[in-house]
Order: sequence, then structure tokens, then C-alpha cells
Amino acid sequence: MAEQMKKIPDHLINCNPGPARIPYEILRRAQDELIYYQDTGISVMEMSHRSPEFENIIRTAENLFREIMNIPDNYRVLFLHGGGTAQFASIPLNLCPELKSCKVNYAVTGTWSEKAAKEAEKYCHVNRVTPKLDKFTTIPDVSTWKIDPDGKYLFYTDNETIAGVEYQFKVQPFSDTMPVAIDMTSNFLSRPVDVSNYGVIIAGTQKNVGIAGLAIVIVRDDLIGKPMSICPTVLDYTILNKMKSLYNTPPCYPIYMTMLYLQWIKDQGGLDVMGDRSDQRAKLIYDVIDQSNGFYFNGVDPNCRSRMNAVFRIGGNNGDEQLEKQFIQECKERKIIGIKGHRLAGGIRISMFNGMPVEDAKFISELMIEFMERNRK
Repeated sequence: MAEQMKKIPDHLINCNPGPARIPYEILRRAQDELIYYQDTGISVMEMSHRSPEFENIIRTAENLFREIMNIPDNYRVLFLHGGGTAQFASIPLNLCPELKSCKVNYAVTGTWSEKAAKEAEKYCHVNRVTPKLDKFTTIPDVSTWKIDPDGKYLFYTDNETIAGVEYQFKVQPFSDTMPVAIDMTSNFLSRPVDVSNYGVIIAGTQKNVGIAGLAIVIVRDDLIGKPMSICPTVLDYTILNKMKSLYNTPPCYPIYMTMLYLQWIKDQGGLDVMGDRSDQRAKLIYDVIDQSNGFYFNGVDPNCRSRMNAVFRIGGNNGDEQLEKQFIQECKERKIIGIKGHRLAGGIRISMFNGMPVEDAKFISELMIEFMERNRK
């Protein structure tokens, strides 16, 4: 094994939690079209967002979303500024008609859903349906959630990148009048999804389907048209839908990159293939952790481990900082970057989004085995 691991890959293995690795084929096409997009004679970066050429780009991206995700006809697809975080405000501002008059339900299972709940508190009465946890290591059974039946909607974050927790099931609406709003930013397009289960889907594109600077909102028609009076224009789904995401200048180049990424996903075989690869990558890493007799420690309930972000400590459940620093350095020497855990969690985090080949996860798992064999006491 040691001899095998002396080989260093010819490319960086990018494990950053986002922005994340983009497949080479996409980067190559973007490079080819950087200066002149097709036969236009100009770059997408200098193209008018109201030109026929850009209209074709954004409509192609929307059509690819609809095809890949099988989006029903009664849903709109919006291309917006502000990333997923801006949508933490957009959801209550669009789904609740009056300031501080509405009740809303939030399942808080990690840092990002907590941020979303705190943002919603500026506009609504937030009911946290899950018990307060000392550590985000599990998802409480849905049967235990304390849902306010008068809530305008139920919100949850599908994958928590910091805690490494992911829903392995879809949360269904508790009533016909309480749509489910979901933040899919960090596992967007990583597996098939039943869009019709949700009233609103939000996702930043920088992890699984593009670069930073763009948020995708997929919203059901009946939830458009009743925003709060204080809702900023740039967050108002009604106006943004009416103007086809072109009320003001959109993030043109990120939209173009997402169009290329969507075409790549389609060419690879769609969401079934993305899901299979996600499962394979995650299994390679978690198998090493589970078979390490505690040398690698992941404290997340196995039933809700993230396929996107494997978080763990080295040298026991509290971690050995020296071993972890050594592991990070050795990974860097083998061209593996971006594995340091979030400052709130510490330890190691291996992020494995759509752009990572399964072979990269295999290489990391082999290094983990070798490192363990050399350093286990």
C-alpha cells in the first residue's frame, strides 16, 4: 500500500466545501468560449443580458433544469443573485403576506437551517419543530416534530455541510395548506428529486452545478403573487417571475456556467448517475472510518450521514490535533486540498460534490488507510 500511495495524481483533488471542483470538460469548453461565445464575436461576460444570445443561454439552462429534474409545468425556475443565503429572507417575505403576523415551521438540524430560522424571525413567528440539540449529529424522527398546524410553511435544509448531516428521505407536507420549503444548496442535483413534493426549492450553484454568484429558485405557481409589502423588489418572486429573472442584470456568467454544467449532467446520464456516484464516493470514505477501530471517528448517526460532506476526527472522538495537522499536510503533498474541517467543528471534512470523480474518493480512502497504518498506536 505504501508503494502504491507514492503515486501522486496529475491534478489537484479539490475537496473544498464550495466553490467546488468543476469537471474538466466544462472548464475546457468555458475556456474555448471565454473570449468569443460561439459566433457572436464577444464574451458572455460582456454580452447584454437582454440580447437574443443571452436569452438563448438562460432559456437553455431552464429547459435543462426542467428536463433533468422533471419539473412539473406549474413550477417556475428563477435565476437570482444573493446565493442561498438571500433566499433565507426571500422565503418568508414571499410566502407570508404580512409582517410578524404569520407562523412558520423550521426544522433546525445544523448551522445552515439555524441561520435560515434566525433570518425568518425578522419577519415571522418561527416555531422550531425539532428539539434543541447540543450537537448536530442526527435528524430527529419526523413523528416527534412539533408542527404548528397554522404555519404558513415548513422549512428544512437537506444537507448540512458543517455537521455532515443529510436527510436520506423526503419530508412530505403535513397538510395541503403548508407547503414544504427546502434548501438544497449543498446536495442539489446529487440524486433524483420529486419536485412536486415541495412548494419552494432553493439552491446556490457553487457546489454541484456551477460557480459562485447564482441562486436557483424553483417555486410553485400558487405561492407566487402574495409577498409582504416590505419585500425588496430583487427578492420578490412575483416581479422576478414576470420579468423572467431579468428585472435587473442577472449574474450572466454564472448562469452560462450552470448551463454548461447541466449539459454535462445530462450527458453523463442524469440524476440517477449523479446519485450512484455520490453513494460510491461516500461509501469509500465511510467504510475506512467504520473499519478503523476508532482511529477515524465520525459521530453522525449512520442513518443520516452526509454523502456530500464526510466529517471526522483523527485519533479518537475528540481528535488529536497533531495527527490532524499531519494528515492535512500529507494530503497537500499528494495534491489533496480543502480538507480542513470548518472552524466550528474542527477535524477533517472531505467534501464530495458532483464534480469529483469516484477515483478521487478512492485515492483519498487509500491514503487514509496508509496514514492509519503508519500512525495507529
